[in-house]
This record gives sequence, C-alpha cells and structure tokens, in this order.
Amino acid sequence: MQETDLGMMDAGQLAALFESGDASPLEATRAALSRIERFNDAVNAYVYVDHEGAEQAAKASARRWGQGKPLSPIDGVPVSMKDLTEVAGMPARDGSLTTSDAPCEGDAPPARMLREAGAIFLGKTNTPEFGWKAVTDNRVFGATYNPWDTRLTPGGSSGGAAAAAALNMGVLHQGGDSGGSIRIPAAFTGVFGFKPTFGWTPQWPPAKAPTLSHIGPLTRNVPDAARMLNVIGRYDYRDPYAARGQPDDWGVDLDCDLRGLRIAYSPDLGYAQVDPQIAARVREAAEKLQALGAEVEEIHPGFESPIEIFQKIWFTASLEVWSQSTEHERSLLDPGLVANARIAERWSALDFFRALEARARLTERLEHFNQEYHLLMTPSVAVSPFEANHEVPPGSGMRDWEEWAPFSYPFNLSQQPAASVPCGFTDAGMPVGFQLAGGKHDDIRVLRACHAFMQAHPPRFPTVPDPAQTG
Repeated sequence: MQETDLGMMDAGQLAALFESGDASPLEATRAALSRIERFNDAVNAYVYVDHEGAEQAAKASARRWGQGKPLSPIDGVPVSMKDLTEVAGMPARDGSLTTSDAPCEGDAPPARMLREAGAIFLGKTNTPEFGWKAVTDNRVFGATYNPWDTRLTPGGSSGGAAAAAALNMGVLHQGGDSGGSIRIPAAFTGVFGFKPTFGWTPQWPPAKAPTLSHIGPLTRNVPDAARMLNVIGRYDYRDPYAARGQPDDWGVDLDCDLRGLRIAYSPDLGYAQVDPQIAARVREAAEKLQALGAEVEEIHPGFESPIEIFQKIWFTASLEVWSQSTEHERSLLDPGLVANARIAERWSALDFFRALEARARLTERLEHFNQEYHLLMTPSVAVSPFEANHEVPPGSGMRDWEEWAPFSYPFNLSQQPAASVPCGFTDAGMPVGFQLAGGKHDDIRVLRACHAFMQAHPPRFPTVPDPAQTG
C-alpha cells in the first residue's frame, strides 16, 4: 500500500485507491474513526459513534471492491448523519430530553440511499433540540464547538456536521437546512455547504416545518457534495413533498468556467447590518468571481426583510412541538423554543395565512429576479462566530438567531438552491463565507460557480483543536 493519510482523502481519492487496491474501505474507516477519537472531545461534533457497525460495513465494502462490484462511486466512503435523521440501529435523540436512546427501526430516505450506495455510517452529529436554532447546543449532549476556536459556536443547526467536515472526521456529512442550518455552520467553520432545491433531496419523517426543510451535504469540496447528491438527490415516494427531475449527474458542469454567468452581488440585501470584515471578504470574493469570467453587478433584488414571514412559520413549528408535549415534556424543552412557541400562541390563523401569501410573493419576486441574473451573491452570515452556548452574540441586543443570519432563510421561504462558500478569514482568524443562490432547479449552475471559485481559491482547514480551550 502506498504512503498516504487516508484520513485526509476526499471521496474521489478514496474511490481511486479502493479501485486500484492501494487502500481498502476498512483502512479508510479506521482512519476516520481515529480522527474522531483524536478530535471529538474538543469539539463534540459526534454524539453517537458506531465503531463496530462501521467496521463491519467497511469489511463488506472491501469485499465488493475486491470483486470489482462496488455499489456506487461512494461505496466504502465514511459518512456522518445528523441526529435529526433516522438511521436503522442508531438512536435519534433530536437533541431533546423528550426522546429516548432506543435505536431507530428503519432508515430515513437519505440514510437508505447512502446505505444502498455502500457508504459507511460512522455515527450521528450534534444538533440543537429539533433543529430549532442556528447554534448547536442542547440539554442531552451539550454544545458543539468551533474547530477554529473551541470557545465559539460552529453555528447550527447542522453544527456537528460542519465541525466534523472541517476536521475531516469522515468525508461526507449530511445536514438539514430549514432556515440556514447547512449554510450558517458551513460559513462559521470554513467548509462548503449546499441546500438543494426543495423536494430534490427527500426526507421522512417530515421536519417540524416541512415546506422549509432541505437535506444537503457539508463537505470540504464541491465534487464531494456532488457525489453525495448523486446518491441522496433522488425521488422517494415516502416524502409527500418529493419532486422528480433531479440531474442524472449533479456534478456534470463542475469543469465549466464562469463565462456567461450573470451574478447579482448584494452586500446586504438592502436591509441587513453586516460586520465590516465579513463585508470586505465577500466583496473581495465578488471581485475574484469577476476575474474568473463571471459578469458581476452590484444590485439588490428589491425585497424587504422577510423575518416576520419566516418567524410566523418557524415559531408556529415550535408551538406544534409544545402543543404535542405533555406537561413533563414541556419542562424538559429548551427555554428558547418554548419562548417562541408562546409568542406563536398569540397569532391567529389569519396571521399565518397572510404569512403564506407574503411568502408566495417573495418567491415570485426572487424567481423573477433570476430571469435576469443567473445567481445572487450575498454574505452567508452577517456576524462572525460568537461564544458557544448563546443563541445570539452576547451584548448585541438581539433576541433571535434570524437577526444575525438575515441572508439564509429567504431562500428557504423561496425553496431555491443556495450554498455557502469559504472565502477567507477575519483578522481574528475566523472563517468567512459567501452565499450563492439560484432559481429553482438551477442547482447545477450554483455548484458550477462554487466549484470554480474553490478551485481557484482553495480553502484551508483547522489544525488539531485544543481540548483545553473547550468550555
């Protein structure tokens, strides 16, 4: 076997080694498990690790590769699953004291698809309770920490997946995004995160706000995200919102340049307050995209902040959790989730209906905008990572996470594809990301532009975090 660090390989490199016989899925799995053992105490990304199951699956994958019969190009590749996703034989605690450690009996669609493709499940990654907020801490497993500075949050709700991706504790990481929960932690940890067009990556059971939720990848590069999407981006009848029409190959255009792409660059969408250092890095990224051949024009898409629209739907989802809970379970819920639920109690059915109407108008405006511009570029997040175990930056005067993440949830309301791309660092050494969003079903175009940027400007990743800083 050749000298190489399997723990640092991407999915394409691993597949080539498996095919040549220079490495085996068992060796790659053990390398990933070793990285979890080395790093997880510092960041608390994984809340469940299945050493025995992973090794058994890897041995079966090695036999298939040895016979020249892999199930897919990601057969034998180590993956993680968000703890909101049901995986047969593993618990799904949802970050909640109201759940149990009982193993799930079946696979949710992304888990089933990955299992059938031969991917190796390492375990489950941390999330806030029922994914309700954009940071990652809960009363079951505690907080996940940012690999760049373990005093700070990695964002959420897919914070465990993002921290795992940043440290390559596994190769492909499944996240979910109902208001930014893939893109926010991707930006905070310096990895790539992609939210596909709604309905193209099926899920079941449904999320608490099912028409906002998108399943997607967090990875270190775009080709790996495309490899994962080639598996999970397929129709599944169990999801009542699932749609057909996904590309045969999500990575088909990754080698195309950016000539002919019209990108609208909006530094603040006309209403957001953005940290100056983040604004500067994103403006530099816009200039780099233009240097790569894209036509970039600074312009706003022309809508007001949709925070009230989003909160009408999001807080009502918390109210549904509250309403279905017993008195004992209510005492166990995250106080922030409960506070949002009590706010939603004051709203009428007409208030909610009007929010849905306003959501439709916003979607119409964004789809119309995308007839003139292929992509819309913004910062991914308006602030840098802040102290862990806080929902908002301490001292900011903010109440809810939507106030510091104003760029992500509009594209959950519109159900359009959007990605976060790493584009540098603040003076304090914390990652910055920019967002690219496209019209519905323009996922290939979004991935193409993201890949071109990351190829020309490769990201760097954190070294070993210091466990002594955690807490």
